[in-house]
Amino acid sequence: MNVGIIGGTGPAGRALALRLASVGHNVVIGSRDRARSSTAANELRRSLDERSNFLHSGSNNEAALSEIVVLATPWEGAVATATDLSEPLREKVLVSMVSALARVGDEFQAVISSRGSIAASLQSVLPETFVTTGFQHVPARDLAGINKPLDAHVMICSDSERGFLETKALVTSIEGLHAVFCGSLASANAVEALTAVLLNINVRYKAHVSMRLTGFDENG
Repeated sequence: MNVGIIGGTGPAGRALALRLASVGHNVVIGSRDRARSSTAANELRRSLDERSNFLHSGSNNEAALSEIVVLATPWEGAVATATDLSEPLREKVLVSMVSALARVGDEFQAVISSRGSIAASLQSVLPETFVTTGFQHVPARDLAGINKPLDAHVMICSDSERGFLETKALVTSIEGLHAVFCGSLASANAVEALTAVLLNINVRYKAHVSMRLTGFDENG
């Protein structure tokens, strides 16, 4: 699968790019700054050995031309960045791993956008794109540890079956990650806000917490 990561030079984007390339996806790390993208790709290739050729650098526009696209920008610029890329993102699935958070003292708190979530805001400016949520609750450090197994559920919100199925395929291509449909984008506010809760747990317990759900048949 050809995967583009818009804003892929930050910790979350780099970690996901590395993990996806390690399982055989062709990944473009996008950035507004080509030099930053090139530097990130070169650094990550050192961990990939024979699969280093699966990882590429490029502009955000080049990343948006991929088969499926992930948005990994800081939340403050997510909607503006996506709006500028509306044409290459048309008819694509866009997986938002963005959560709006603020650090207040020693605590992380969710910032609620005017439409309730970043994902819903993205869908409002990208009406011809299939926006979904994904990967918010998988720590970057765990994603980047490609020699260590993962065991986590990824919460997916989507207004379309196509969006869910393509996001699920991307998620489950990574061994140890399990996809869970959590409702339409109307529920994305809860998924994004939960990121703050997990980060607060990490701070308190000096941990790297991920989500694992029980009590249901995930293949149902």
